[in-house]
Amino acid sequence: MIERADINGVLAQMRELKAQAQQGVRQIEMPQPVVAGQKSEEVQKGGFGDLLKMAIDEVNSQQAEAKKLATAYELGDPSVDLPQVMIQAQKASVSFQAMTQVRNRLVSAYEDIMNMSI
Repeated sequence: MIERADINGVLAQMRELKAQAQQGVRQIEMPQPVVAGQKSEEVQKGGFGDLLKMAIDEVNSQQAEAKKLATAYELGDPSVDLPQVMIQAQKASVSFQAMTQVRNRLVSAYEDIMNMSI
């Protein structure tokens, strides 16, 4: 029989996350992935387009990781437990929703600029 996480462990994790959330929202720093052979200074000088591409790539990697964990869990991998799968799925969902909101605001800003009279 495959051993699954017990409910008390899951509840403890949920309570800890709730306590952290109630302490206040902490600033989330965007990771700065560095391409092989590229210095971090070059990434920072890249501009808005590069920053947007990195953010999209990060959302994609979150979704890929969530899918990989879900598949492993469904296949019965004993090293993957349900809370781990659910947390990664929520991370992927939140990052996708945030990216969608950024896109919506960019489109709105573009439309506002296009409607300005010169």
